[in-house]
Amino acid sequence: MTVFRKGGEPVSSVAESRSLNTLLRALGGIERLGNRLPHPFWLFVILSAVLGLVSWGLAAAGVSAVNPATGKTVAAKNLLSFDGVQMMVSDAIKNYTSFPPLGTILVVMLGVAVAERSGLLAAVLRSGVSKVSPKWVTFALALTGMVSHVASDAAYVVLIPLGALAFRAVGRSPILGIVVAFVSISAGYDASPLVTPVDAILSGLTTAAAHTIDPSYVVTPLANYYFSLASSLVLAGAITLVTERVLARRVESLPVDPGADEEDLGSLTLSAAERRGLRAALIALVVFLVAMVAAVLPAGSPLRGEGGSIVQSPLLTSIALFLGLAFLAVGWAYGRAAGTVTSSGDIPGFMAHGLREMAPILVLFFAISQFLAYFKWTGIGEIIAIKGADLLKSAGVSGPVVFLGILLVVTVINLVVTSGSAQWALVAPVFVPMLMLLDIPPEYTQALYRIADSCTNAITPMSPYFVMALGFLQRYRRSAGIGTLASMTIPLAFALLVVWTLLFFVFWWLGIPLGPGAPVP
Repeated sequence: MTVFRKGGEPVSSVAESRSLNTLLRALGGIERLGNRLPHPFWLFVILSAVLGLVSWGLAAAGVSAVNPATGKTVAAKNLLSFDGVQMMVSDAIKNYTSFPPLGTILVVMLGVAVAERSGLLAAVLRSGVSKVSPKWVTFALALTGMVSHVASDAAYVVLIPLGALAFRAVGRSPILGIVVAFVSISAGYDASPLVTPVDAILSGLTTAAAHTIDPSYVVTPLANYYFSLASSLVLAGAITLVTERVLARRVESLPVDPGADEEDLGSLTLSAAERRGLRAALIALVVFLVAMVAAVLPAGSPLRGEGGSIVQSPLLTSIALFLGLAFLAVGWAYGRAAGTVTSSGDIPGFMAHGLREMAPILVLFFAISQFLAYFKWTGIGEIIAIKGADLLKSAGVSGPVVFLGILLVVTVINLVVTSGSAQWALVAPVFVPMLMLLDIPPEYTQALYRIADSCTNAITPMSPYFVMALGFLQRYRRSAGIGTLASMTIPLAFALLVVWTLLFFVFWWLGIPLGPGAPVP
């Protein structure tokens, strides 16, 4: 029986409204806090200055720790000393050019840019949501969102309006399609059945952090591939379940404005040229993979490592090169067949365009690379990791408790610092070596970060794509506001956080490797 307040409004609706208002006030507070933070570039400049003062104090106090991995005593060094200032000046260029993610992401993006500018990525996304039965449209759109991560932030621009079209085409609310597409891209950002540019960035930062304990340790872009592949399928299923069981009912109270569903946002139908291009791209991919297998099969192949090893081999340690070549091959094949590549001269132009789009990240990398170099030189990160690991061991804290603590910390930080690379650069130098001292491989720490860095992207007002999704939503319902979108993304975001965390523990408890060559604890 439904209970009504005086005036006829259901009590449940009033309680729901109050809860949403409380949440919106909290989100507004997060937005105001985040707006006071400087640009990530200046944030790392400020952190470098703070590090100088902290290192001076710790060095003066004689703070040190014994690294159990090497048996050597690590003493805090003063960044503001003669040696520190000399290091900052003389190593500035080397710090930047030897920054692990720099070369990796540039090489991958050379190929991804060709695939994007030729139109391949957009065609793949459109084909992924076209000709899908009403029964499977939600899962198909969610899984396409996971695939779209290969296009980085361009996925938001392409897939969100396509989500509205896909749902409208099968007679369902385009509002629901927008929400599913947005959450699939944002809350599942670090999960994909394909290797993405994010894999290259995160693995480079993780490698740099791992060098604090083991200078020879390498984390490849494939280090979390099995986990990422499984995550994309599981998250797509979770999005489908929550959407059909919960959000579909919520959308019933949000009718589309009259005439809005007739608005022309494009078409899902692929042209004949695009279909030819996709067939050519598929053939090129198969040929590329067959060539790679043929090249690595001989026992004496130069792509194999010492003793014929595949795990520690040029094939995996330089996987960024082969990923870039794969994207280049399929993008070029698509463009030639679809008519978007008319000459070989188009390819360097596409690459140059892709690097221009990388300019903001390259600028940020300069500040990050200097801060991380300073952090490593002072020894503070290593000391914190050693003492933190000792504290956890003495307290008898087990792996799962540590995992949940890291998830909580990073999830909260992600509400304010939405740049994935900036956030990982901030916390990796502490978390990665600390967990290595607890015999937890860096690949697992990175996988934890992927979860925490993704799920709350769909609810934080600090994300510019939250506002973008709201803009698309208002095309169909002009009265929609932040609360309208948040009321639908919050259930999905928290469901994904729980499901994704459980999947991580399944990998951990069963000893399933997270990726090719990744160690199992």
